[in-house]
Amino acid sequence: MPLIVLPSSQLLWVRVAALLFTCVAFSVAAHGASVNYSSMGDWCIFCWAFSFACTLLVLLVELFGLQARAPVSWSNFPITVACYASLLCLSASIIFPVYFLKDQNFHSEIRDHRIVSTVFSCLAAVAYMGEVSLSKARPGEVTGYMATAPGLLKVCQTFVACVIFILVSNPVSYDHHPALKWCMAVYCICFILSMAVVVLCVGECTGCLPIPFSKFLSAYGLLAAIMYFTATIIWPVFQFDKQYQRRGNSTNLITVSVLTALNFLLYLADLAYTARLVFVSA
Repeated sequence: MPLIVLPSSQLLWVRVAALLFTCVAFSVAAHGASVNYSSMGDWCIFCWAFSFACTLLVLLVELFGLQARAPVSWSNFPITVACYASLLCLSASIIFPVYFLKDQNFHSEIRDHRIVSTVFSCLAAVAYMGEVSLSKARPGEVTGYMATAPGLLKVCQTFVACVIFILVSNPVSYDHHPALKWCMAVYCICFILSMAVVVLCVGECTGCLPIPFSKFLSAYGLLAAIMYFTATIIWPVFQFDKQYQRRGNSTNLITVSVLTALNFLLYLADLAYTARLVFVSA
């Protein structure tokens, strides 16, 4: 029967802080912030609740010493959770005040609840960023792939792609020209491959590939960088040129252009880090 282990470490207390901050954020928002029946409110509460549940799972596994029995790679899972949670809480910290505090006139109690949720969401984002900083690989340290810079970049790439999917789907803004459908194909293909890398690493299944994992990463990184480079050029041209332009949410279209360029830079950095790991190590 496993005994409860209470290691006193900086990482433990950062996780406990993140757990408490997310718990307060979604509890207060759900209790008295009047965000019911709002898609943005539901998204923010999901971000906090999901981060809370995953952090609680990580804490329980480590406190009971069950890492060896976990069906995932424990050198990859906690930092992957922390990185996704930091991005989720950061997005909620931006979305929640924009939709529920800016230019809103409500009863003072409702407004107070919303301010509290926003503050604790920001604190949770900072706590998760601290956990990522404490857990990431140091120079010369042997650790899981997800704790390295390319692994963390994979998480950011998939998260940015998810935001792009939301923006281009409501309303649909990629179906009036084949070039824009190519951009959508780029987003989908690169997202699937990046998520596949994350799942393979967390599930310790990288040996199942028919080619060496390092060669797969190099080939995929080069392909993704080239594909995103084309999308970075094509998307704004076919959305904002008067010859192809049609009515739509210009804010969403501009945001997608910026996020496409951001993901291109992330894939470019990923390619540079991967090439360094493969060729310098060799």
